[in-house]
Amino acid sequence: MKYLLLIYTPESAEQPAPEVLQAVMDDYNAYTDHVKSSGAYVAAEALQPTATATTVRVRDGQTLTTDGPFAETKEALGGFYLVEAADLDEAIGYAARIPGAREGSIEVRPIVDFAAMDNPAASAAN
Repeated sequence: MKYLLLIYTPESAEQPAPEVLQAVMDDYNAYTDHVKSSGAYVAAEALQPTATATTVRVRDGQTLTTDGPFAETKEALGGFYLVEAADLDEAIGYAARIPGAREGSIEVRPIVDFAAMDNPAASAAN
């Protein structure tokens, strides 16, 4: 089953010192190598800061846009990993190793398998 591991960390207005940024990138690169070597890696991306976000809503057929994210929070969605895991416990194990879990939180969300929903026999095999 696929799981999306959403990385929420505090967002700072200040750019970290180069050596701090390098240490963080080294941690993430090591984690990414681990997930890839385990065979669980499907995809991963870092996101631009929330100041670059645009929220879209459609109300009464009219498209409305707002600068920034919908919710004001202390932690912002900074990136994600999409992994293939046998079950929730394995996905939680991957989430716990993400460097951002040390300062923020990781939301683990199963991906809906619409193909399996259309084919009950495939769903039973998973």
